[in-house]
Amino acid sequence: MALLSASMPSVQIKNVPDDIHRVLRRRAAEAGQSMQEYLLALLADHAERPTLADVFARIDQRTGSGLDTAFIVESIRADRDAR
Repeated sequence: MALLSASMPSVQIKNVPDDIHRVLRRRAAEAGQSMQEYLLALLADHAERPTLADVFARIDQRTGSGLDTAFIVESIRADRDAR
């Protein structure tokens, strides 16, 4: 993870429900981290993962299957709805 500097932007989250705050505070303590360190690590992990749209875009760029991603998704949904 990159080192923090004074020029980095910050994020503020308001109106966090008490029960969620308690869980996050406990998990941060269990990890031996401050709340800021813990949440930054969670955000960094989340930001590093591709979105579903990113995954589908990469699939669309591949060649060889000859099938459209939209067709595949609709086929899966139809199969699930039939169950």
